[in-house]
Formats: sequence, structure tokens, C-alpha cells
Amino acid sequence: MRAVWRLAAPVAFATAGVLFATSAGAARGGDLRGGSRSDLADLIRAEQRRADEVTRRVDRLRDEVQVATEQAGATDRRVAAEQRRSAGLELAAGTVAVVGPGLTVTLADAPRSADRVLPEDAGPDDLVVHQQDVQAVVNALWDGGAEAMRIMDQRVISTSAVRCVGNTLILQGRVYSPPYEITVIGNPERLRQTLDASPGVALYRYYVDTFGLVYETEDLARVRLPGYDGSLRLLYATGAA
Repeated sequence: MRAVWRLAAPVAFATAGVLFATSAGAARGGDLRGGSRSDLADLIRAEQRRADEVTRRVDRLRDEVQVATEQAGATDRRVAAEQRRSAGLELAAGTVAVVGPGLTVTLADAPRSADRVLPEDAGPDDLVVHQQDVQAVVNALWDGGAEAMRIMDQRVISTSAVRCVGNTLILQGRVYSPPYEITVIGNPERLRQTLDASPGVALYRYYVDTFGLVYETEDLARVRLPGYDGSLRLLYATGAA
């Protein structure tokens, strides 16, 4: 069982790496609003289909590993002790579900309209959500004390990275188109305060007012965010000197 897992996991990581590498090559991790757009959506979608196929196989193997682990814990006290120790780290790692009050932020491109009057210097990049826009909201929500976060249908953990190609979001090997929905658990009032105080969010809201992009927030009395179920293994991290 362990040998099968070791063979399948690198395939999944390699496929996801292609997506992240493609995104990084286009975005360079910087400001995309003022630069030229590189449409790599077709390549990204093809790689996502491959990643989805591998993910389904990995999910099946993970279920088998989980069953084997539970069986081992029932018969081996050392395994049971390690399982109890790891359970205490699950909340910090983001691998368990969290329930509580929170907030949802929705970002979307400007709706297409033939009769819209735009400033003379407006370009295509002014009408779409970019990487730094999503990052600004995410950072402001963490600053506001968010206890857990989900972007689209994926739980965000410490190693999650927001990357965009054009107006396409890549998160943990999956590709999404706007509108982008970011949901967090935390104090809604405090979360709104940090959103309002964020310079990056303020810049995005300028584009909302000027070019018609979408920015919406909604308080949630109770929301459940599922735990992250992907790999926690770091492939490229190195220790500081």
C-alpha cells in the first residue's frame, strides 16, 4: 500500500507543478494590471484535465491508506499514540472542518455591456480581476483574524498560493474563472474593518467604481469550511541559513 502511494503522489505533485510553473512564468508573481496579458487558458485546461485524472486516482489510494491506518491504530498502541498526536495538529494545519460565523467576499470582472461608457484610456486589463486583487483580499482577511479560509471550493492552508494567468485563477492545481468567492470564519465586523483599511483592496474598489468590476461582501451567521484533503508535503522549501 505504501509503495503504491509513493508512486502515485509524485505524479500528482508533478502535474500540479506544471500548472504552477505555467502560471508563474506568465504572472511573475507581480502586478498584472498594467502589463500585457498572456492567454494560456487552453494549455492550463489541458493540464487540469490530466491533473483531475491523477487526483481521482490519488483519492482512491488515500481512502485505502486511511482504512489501513485505522486498522493499524486499532491493533498497535504505538500507531494509536501517533494518531492522537497528529490529531492535535489538524486544526493548525487546516485539515479538519471548522464551523462558525464569518464573511464571504466575491470578486468578478466587469460585466460586458455595449452601452457602457468607459474612460478613454481604459484597456482590457482594467476590466478583469487580477492576482494582486485576490491576494489583497486574502491578506486583509488574515489580518482581520480569519480562523479558516476557503477560496472557491478549496480550503486554504499555509502553503496555498494564489496565482493568475489573465483572469484565470490557479489554486492548488485547479483552474477557476470569475466570479471568485472567498469565504472565511471569523468576526465579520473586524474582517470588514481590515478590508476597508487595506490599500490593496482600496485600489481594487477604485476599479470597481471606475470600470464596473464587482466587489460584494456578505456576513454569514454560520458557515462550515471542510478540511484540506490534499498533500502537505513541501517539494521545494529550504531552511534559512
